[in-house]
Amino acid sequence: MKVRFTVLGEPQGKGRPKFSKRGDFVVTRTPDETVIYENLIQTEFLRQCGNVRFNDNDYLDMRIMAYYSIPSSASKKKRRMMIEKEIRPTKKPDADNIIKVVADSLNQVAYRDDSQIVDTMLRKYYSEQPRIEVVIQTTKE
Repeated sequence: MKVRFTVLGEPQGKGRPKFSKRGDFVVTRTPDETVIYENLIQTEFLRQCGNVRFNDNDYLDMRIMAYYSIPSSASKKKRRMMIEKEIRPTKKPDADNIIKVVADSLNQVAYRDDSQIVDTMLRKYYSEQPRIEVVIQTTKE
């Protein structure tokens, strides 16, 4: 089985958890920006893929293409090189944080748990339309 969906907007990574002390206990909280982005990913997955869910014992392969907006300060030459993928982004968020936010947001939505993901790939590019494109498929390897 294979599904693909797109989330429009600037790629975001998983934010660092916030810790606070409540009496004798430490409380962990996910940053609001991360929660909003995870909800957007879930919404777009359900809207574009329907109620598709991988089996609990499936091995999964997740491929993500992250497209960043082209900086307005880029010259015409650099802009062309960015569109033609000759210049690629090395800015934040880091690849591992993008993978983490996508994988975590689809727990109990597309699959039981992101531990089922046995293969990942993320590529970062520039585009005039910032977005992430996600492909998830079963794999036997």
